[in-house]
Amino acid sequence: MRSGPGRTYPATWLYVRADLPVRVVDTFKEWRKVEDPSGTQGWFLGTLVSSTRTAIVQGDVPAPMHERAGGGKLLWRAAPGVVGRLSQCQSGWCRFDVHGQAGWVETSRLWGVEQGEVLP
Repeated sequence: MRSGPGRTYPATWLYVRADLPVRVVDTFKEWRKVEDPSGTQGWFLGTLVSSTRTAIVQGDVPAPMHERAGGGKLLWRAAPGVVGRLSQCQSGWCRFDVHGQAGWVETSRLWGVEQGEVLP
């Protein structure tokens, strides 16, 4: 992450965690200003920002993962800080996949997806 939109700006962070979600808040030419889950903002070259949707479990208690949107059987719980990939979101629920183990979680428990957002 750089402090400005260009290679001449100093690097401020080096991210090493795979699939960490970021939110694009601005663009300048081929650069994207992003915000991470902690609120830190900075600039990435656009080719370094993946189109794969990911999210991170937020809060202080594990998030329950259910067999379907809206509830159903409890499959497992994801600890705060767990990162996973999103494949579908509807009616306040998202399908959340952590290394092949998937379940449905309420969007309010995730950072990386907006309330009411729909993903195919």
